[in-house]
Amino acid sequence: MFATAFLDLPPLQGASGTVTLPGSKSISNRVLLLSALCQGTTVVHDLLDSDDTRVMLAALRQLGCGVHADGSTVTITGLGGQHAHHDAIEFFMGNAGTAMRPLTAALSVLGGDFTLKGVPRMHERPIGDLVDALRELGCHIDYLGNTGFPPLRIGQPKLKLDAPIPVRGDVSSQFLTALLMALPLAAQDRSITIEVIGELISKPYIEITLNLLERYGIAVERHGWQRFVIPAGSRYQSPGTIHVEADASSASYFIALGAIAQGDGIRINGVGADSIQGDIRFVEAATQMGAQVTSGPNWLAIRRGAWPLKGITLDCNHIPDAAMTLAVMALYADGPTLLRNIASWRVKETDRIVAMAAECRKLGATVEEGPDWLRIHPLPKGQWQAASIHTYDDHRVAMCFSLAAFNADQIPVRIEDPKCVAKTFPDYFEALFSVAHANTLDIPVICIDGPTASGKGTLASRVAAQLGYHYLDSGALYRVTAHAALQAGLTLEAADETRIADLARQLPVHFEGDQVLLGGVDVTDAIRSEQGGMNASKVSVLPAVREALVQLQHSFRRLPGLLADGRDMGTVIFPNAPLKVFLTANAAQRAERRHKQLISKGFSANIDALRADLEARDARDMSRSVAPLRPAQDALQLDNSSLTIEASVEQVMVWWQSRQVFG
Repeated sequence: MFATAFLDLPPLQGASGTVTLPGSKSISNRVLLLSALCQGTTVVHDLLDSDDTRVMLAALRQLGCGVHADGSTVTITGLGGQHAHHDAIEFFMGNAGTAMRPLTAALSVLGGDFTLKGVPRMHERPIGDLVDALRELGCHIDYLGNTGFPPLRIGQPKLKLDAPIPVRGDVSSQFLTALLMALPLAAQDRSITIEVIGELISKPYIEITLNLLERYGIAVERHGWQRFVIPAGSRYQSPGTIHVEADASSASYFIALGAIAQGDGIRINGVGADSIQGDIRFVEAATQMGAQVTSGPNWLAIRRGAWPLKGITLDCNHIPDAAMTLAVMALYADGPTLLRNIASWRVKETDRIVAMAAECRKLGATVEEGPDWLRIHPLPKGQWQAASIHTYDDHRVAMCFSLAAFNADQIPVRIEDPKCVAKTFPDYFEALFSVAHANTLDIPVICIDGPTASGKGTLASRVAAQLGYHYLDSGALYRVTAHAALQAGLTLEAADETRIADLARQLPVHFEGDQVLLGGVDVTDAIRSEQGGMNASKVSVLPAVREALVQLQHSFRRLPGLLADGRDMGTVIFPNAPLKVFLTANAAQRAERRHKQLISKGFSANIDALRADLEARDARDMSRSVAPLRPAQDALQLDNSSLTIEASVEQVMVWWQSRQVFG
């Protein structure tokens, strides 16, 4: 997951390949709570690992549920309709509406001394209609802040079950879902009726709830969309084992990707047209706009059809979350797109009508908005503007606007706070980059060259982490190549030159900070040894190996960008890099750094000898016939003799930001 302050997406040209989606947030949190309310044990497979599910799991542990997680499989030992603790419990719900609303209802019916809080935005998300319905039932709920909003304090109920329970349906379907999941706890000796006041929005999410309730032994009688009856004698029964479908809302970004991007199309694994999730109907909307979609059991395949896409008018009540993706698809259409019946957007993680309108305008689009509608006009070639997209701590805003990087004007897009996607799809950007294609020269590279012990590796890895870019420690490649050759039973002599070169081209090497991983195994200590250096010297004189490693270094230029450090990154390997830094420090300072490094690892060292060795190595590197150590003509020089690593990182970031179109 990208934990950077922002993520710059270079111009993207096409996409093809396969994406396997994470589990559905809506199904995951429903299944977790239902499993907790059962007697016995439920094994949940393919559970989404996200901020929202972590919030729910933490709450269940606080209640006394048994929770055992093994990867995406979680075993829940339920409460059997009782909570195990009688002490006061305070729950922190973050910004997880799929946890806050149903837990409020379940805890209110169970009774106890509970406080539910969240982030500031959660305290702005309305919950009054659910609280009103629960109070009609006899639940004891107090507001601790503004009336109608969390935080809440829950006490012991005095249940009144002889009259229908009214709940508004036109603000959030989560209110009805919460009641449907909580009221079976009170329906042991009589039926309970829920009456929906007003038009029920997001009906497909209620269908998910009803489907899952049936899996857990609760057969709700539905009379249209206005009246729901929970039969007397209802008791939760564990299904034993249950699998979570992949998230159909998350599928919308890759369905849109297949419709927008040139290429062989996108295959999505984990969800198909027979999904129980209402957002699978996003496929119909995408098809209306021109996408070509085929599907099978648990998979979808999408490719570009009509181009430009077709502007549409759509009532989005049935796909409230996925419909956000249509707003960005509309930028690629042949005429305006009108999204109607989206009032629920205003009470989500942010006011999504305002957010989507504001960010589309940043890109250059004309957008009109109303209380429950949004009209987006397309952006033809020549009118796209570089934009830094504010994401409002809203995962769907971040994922939607990543699709703007496929714009006709080949302009990059900045996504602020990309880690917000952790709410439902922590690896979203990794999944996007696994199928998206860009012109190689559009993928940014920052080169940091310099003499031995100048600190270029530390600086490069820190800047890479800040930007979310890949990192290449070129100086380690000969060491890793020699190590891999010896592991493969090769000699480090000319007789095995061809075989070593073949191995080097496909070397499965990866750099994480100071760690060097070969095929996922940490080989840092092995290659950094004195013997590792001697072995590197042997393979470095083999011309075929040197050529192979140039190819390998070029292969590190992958989305979203690369930080490369070495001695000839800016002069030989990436001469067209948009930023080249030549890092220097005086020999005395470098010797002192190397001395401290060796002492910390338990090696004895003489600082004068180290300085002499560094000066001799500088002379050799600068006078060698192949790729001598020297700054590239357009390199910026940075002397870090008296700078902290933090100051050096800040300087490189300032230089980099000054070269971006975002200002």
